[in-house]
This record gives sequence, structure tokens and C-alpha cells, in this order.
Amino acid sequence: MSKTPTSLPIEIKISTVVAISTILHSADPIAIDAALKQMTGGVADFFEDEFAVIDIAAIADEAGQIDWESLVRLLKKYRLNAVAVRGAPAGLHDIIRAHDLFLDDGSSGARTGGARDHATAAAASAAAPVAESAPAPVVPVPAPAPTAPSAPAQALIIDTPVRAGQRIYARGTDLIITAVVNNGAEIIADGSIHVYAPLHGRALAGASGNADARIFALQLEPELVSIAGVYRTFDEGVPADMARTPVQIRLVGDRIDISSLGSANRH
Repeated sequence: MSKTPTSLPIEIKISTVVAISTILHSADPIAIDAALKQMTGGVADFFEDEFAVIDIAAIADEAGQIDWESLVRLLKKYRLNAVAVRGAPAGLHDIIRAHDLFLDDGSSGARTGGARDHATAAAASAAAPVAESAPAPVVPVPAPAPTAPSAPAQALIIDTPVRAGQRIYARGTDLIITAVVNNGAEIIADGSIHVYAPLHGRALAGASGNADARIFALQLEPELVSIAGVYRTFDEGVPADMARTPVQIRLVGDRIDISSLGSANRH
């Protein structure tokens, strides 16, 4: 008699993966290397083997000059694992795929279809018969009845300390933490982040691109904060007048703005 296996040799489950957007403003590998060196301050594990999406929309006109093999190797040097490219002109799609990189259309990490997919869709559309009929009479349609607005997504609430090496991601909502966030921890939210305790570690709000997201903390001593991909590090510590007071962090233009709650002090 054959035995039924107690477990399958492989399982497929939906998993949330956060990737860092690396937005290029130059195709020059020397300039990129220098910028990454300055950004990380020489800290070898600054990025901790994060996944990276290379965004080249800002340099689409010179994207043909990119040496993809060298770029991927350069990012790997700083422990960034390139997995996809965003904003690539259609003429580069085959080259990018040849370097084992996906094409990202920017919507929740969805990958764009290839030229074959578009050709197939166009052919199917052209081949589909179109029925012709006489114009239908115009019938007044009553206005739809008002509907109640849908309830916002429930915020993710964490009541225990966030330990070093721990990562928490509030997908599609805000993140509320009522205990300390320790050094080496990482908290991420597609919405805003509220920490009713000391904030150390890394805090990344607006992870899906929401530039209106904010970070609130009762006590600010982080390693890094980020809103919609714009980040600020604190190698020299937090400004003295901000370290022991409740603060909010928001994005003003392309700059991280830190201000004390209830005061006009800004940094």
C-alpha cells in the first residue's frame, strides 16, 4: 500500500517583498559609485542585501549608455540585489531581460508584459468580430443612489518592542507602534508611521510611493528615516533640540523635513 506523503515537496504562498528604489540621475558608473560611497558612509552592511528596483525614467534619453552588467555588479558591491528595472524605453527591454532583470511598470511591483504579449493582444483584438446594430433608443437613466464610503484599511498596531533584526511591514495601511523600536530594527508602512515610544532603527513611510505619508515619534534617535523613497540618515546624531521631543517627519519637495510637534522648529 502506498503511503500518502505528509507534506508536499514544494509550497507556493503569497509573500510581501519590499524593494528599494534606486533612482538613477546618471549613467556614469564612477559617479554612481561615488554617490553610493558617500551615501553609505563606508558602512559595509548599510543596505543588508536588500532587493533593488533600478529606476531609469529620469535618464531615459541616455539609458542606452548603461552598462547593465557593471551596474548590477556595482550595486551588489553595496549589498543591493538588483531584480528589476523601471521606466525603461521599449528598445531596451530585450537587453534588460538578457541580464536576468524583470521589467517593472511601477504599479505594486507588477512586471510589464513583453512584446509578444502586446502583439498577441493586438492580434486578438483585430480578429474579434464586431457586431453592428441599429442605434439603441435613448432611455433616461436615474442617478445612482449615494453609497456609503468604504472603510479605510485598519492600521497595523504593534504593542511589543521591535527587536534588532526584526522587520515589520504595514501593507496598504498605517503602522502604529506603542513600544520602543530598537537599533537594527526596520519598520515599514505604505501609509504613515506612529511610534509612541523611542524610535531607533529604520523607519520607512509611504513605501509604495505615498509622498503625503508622515512619521511621528515621541523620541527620535533613528539610523534612517524615509518617506516615499527619499531618505535621511543620522550619522552625526539627531539635532539636539529634536532628540527628546515629540516630532513629525514629512516630505517637503525632495527634502525630509523634521519638526517638533507643537513648535515652529524645523530641520
